Amino acid sequence: MRVVLNDLILYREHWSLSARGSFTDGIHLISGDTGSGKTTLALLIAGLMQPSQGSAEREQVESLMVSFQFPEYHVTGATVREECSSWGGDPLTILMAVNLAGKEDLSPLRLSRGELKRLHLACLLANDYDLLILDEPFSSLDCLEKERICGEISSRQKGITIIFTHEQELFPRVDYIWEIERGSLCCRGPLPGALMVWDHAPVSVKKLVAQGKIPDNITPKDLLEVACRT
Repeated sequence: MRVVLNDLILYREHWSLSARGSFTDGIHLISGDTGSGKTTLALLIAGLMQPSQGSAEREQVESLMVSFQFPEYHVTGATVREECSSWGGDPLTILMAVNLAGKEDLSPLRLSRGELKRLHLACLLANDYDLLILDEPFSSLDCLEKERICGEISSRQKGITIIFTHEQELFPRVDYIWEIERGSLCCRGPLPGALMVWDHAPVSVKKLVAQGKIPDNITPKDLLEVACRT
């Protein structure tokens, strides 16, 4: 399966976004400045927005899910229990995993933003999708939750996962890096080679690369391992 962007362009009055390339099985990280068009591109790839020209084609993709930055957008259940069930998951299993046991009968909208984000991602990642699009999945999460979610994303065994983020601290293991620069999507390629041409790389990665220490990937474990090399 793959997602192909065929000379896709979206025009706005004083702004445009162009993208071409192919996403295959694996985890793809797309970085870019705030306002660069990450969410817009997520909408275009998901088919929730139509481009001005070109197309986004999903080949052999039978199941698709897109997750947006604000978890409130995804709430459909009147209670936390119903919200878990609406995703096809077991409420007890999900709530135990995210330390929300005992809140089954609350409205999801009475949870804090961080709690609701944890609930949403737990429900989402309990399912397998051919194409999973995650727009700012780490927002509203503390460091421990970011690490846990990174681990779950890294463990995805199949399908295409596309992560849009400006996160600079904690990352899952990824296969390809892309970035949006000056209104265009640029493919930096597979890791570790992509790290040497990644303009939006975190400072920690840039320092290691400048020292000639190229990590195998961008997880905290990978960065620590290469940093400790003599």
